[in-house]
Amino acid sequence: MKDFVAIDFETANFEQSSICSMGIVIVKDGELVDNFYSLVRPIPNYYNETCSSVNGMCYDDTCAEREFPEVWAEAQRKIHEYFPYIEAGEVPFVAHNKAFDENCLKAVFRAYDIAYPDYKFDCTLLKFRKVWPEGHHNLDIIAGYCGYDLENHHHALADAEACAWIAREIL
Repeated sequence: MKDFVAIDFETANFEQSSICSMGIVIVKDGELVDNFYSLVRPIPNYYNETCSSVNGMCYDDTCAEREFPEVWAEAQRKIHEYFPYIEAGEVPFVAHNKAFDENCLKAVFRAYDIAYPDYKFDCTLLKFRKVWPEGHHNLDIIAGYCGYDLENHHHALADAEACAWIAREIL
């Protein structure tokens, strides 16, 4: 796979719509050509201790940030510079544990009553489990096996970049 968009979301709480940060890495012809990162005011707008302990964020970090539709519109403009037809499924999103990221995206679209374009998603986690069924399959561990040192795990852009690195190696 040479063309794709690696995507990662962090959430504020256990509601899938509560995206509080997003990272996107654009890969064209096998090269990381661009990226996008933004904090997002989550919906619903509260943090729980578990999510905060994972991603290091709290209410004060995002209470004045833009809401998802505005952030997504900016991310889409950047993606469309490289892939004008991504909604048609010609270029996939790639996530590590796509079930989480794809469901978050669908949930936040529903929360804002936005029509979901039925994006195509591929998953580095599922693919790696087939290649290497034994052991741990955490993003940082798999990234290391693929030669990428993920230093800032659970930062959405760092995780998207690690995912892009893995995808170039195994998809």
